[in-house]
Amino acid sequence: MTRIIALIAGAVVLVAAAPAGAQVYKLTAPDGSTVYTNAPSGPGYKRLPGYGSGTQAGWLRLPNGDPSQYQPEITNASLRYGVPEKLVTAVIRAESSFNPQAVSRKGAQGLMQLMPGTASVLGVRNSFDPGQNIDGGVRHLRGLMDRFGNNLPLAVAAYNAGERAVLSHRGIPPYPETQDYVTKVLRYYDGSTLGSSTPVYRLVADDGTVTYTNIPPRGRR
Repeated sequence: MTRIIALIAGAVVLVAAAPAGAQVYKLTAPDGSTVYTNAPSGPGYKRLPGYGSGTQAGWLRLPNGDPSQYQPEITNASLRYGVPEKLVTAVIRAESSFNPQAVSRKGAQGLMQLMPGTASVLGVRNSFDPGQNIDGGVRHLRGLMDRFGNNLPLAVAAYNAGERAVLSHRGIPPYPETQDYVTKVLRYYDGSTLGSSTPVYRLVADDGTVTYTNIPPRGRR
């Protein structure tokens, strides 16, 4: 039986730093194993036409991860940036199914699927490190929640499609992928649907107690 060996290090370079025209190459070794890479080192490698990344070729889809092992990172980031733990968990579940090595077809990486450019702005040096990825992703989500007045569906839509898309469409963009994504995250979060527009407020009491609620503070409507 043919064994498949994916060169993960090469794949990361391909997705994160290679130009748009990067290609995937395949080598079948004498022992029957198969190697995929973006950096062929000999004449035996054959280019796979039509594939610009390892995800398109279908060999960066790794098994789902275990959510429980990332709970400390989720809790810390949740408290640090004032985002409900359950929401962070919902986003990770929708984005990567808790697979820290996940890479999307567009090049988004890690648990919270950070695009390389976004990760750079957030100061995330290694998107495949769960701690860095979750910290950066939750910080990004917090910024979007602030930008859209704690309107959760809009913030989640912006996380998927980008802030500009939400602003230009004055609401959730009419992209099937984004609409499905928002519905999925909200369902994972609290069982609500795409039509929900309930904002989430973060209240900090004098003793430091943090409370999340859909009831606006006094004087805020």
